[in-house]
Amino acid sequence: MQITLELPEDIAQGLESKWKDLPRAAIESLALEAYRSHALTSAQLRRLLGFETRTRVDTFLKEHGVFDFTAADFEQDRETLRQLRAKEAQH
Repeated sequence: MQITLELPEDIAQGLESKWKDLPRAAIESLALEAYRSHALTSAQLRRLLGFETRTRVDTFLKEHGVFDFTAADFEQDRETLRQLRAKEAQH
């Protein structure tokens, strides 16, 4: 699917002064919002933006303040840390 955006010339110029590649910035903005709202998976985000690795997706998300760290992930990390500390205490 192809999407065309109509922008007033002065707004387009202002945006291009901030983002040199306005079409890329537009697709990245759309992709980020779709990912944040759970309309896209990380695999779909990777395909849409043409990234070759999951690591590149993670870097992109971190650069834009989007973190895939849930409360369950935090609890799992806490439990792992607790187990490691208990193991160290035994030695």
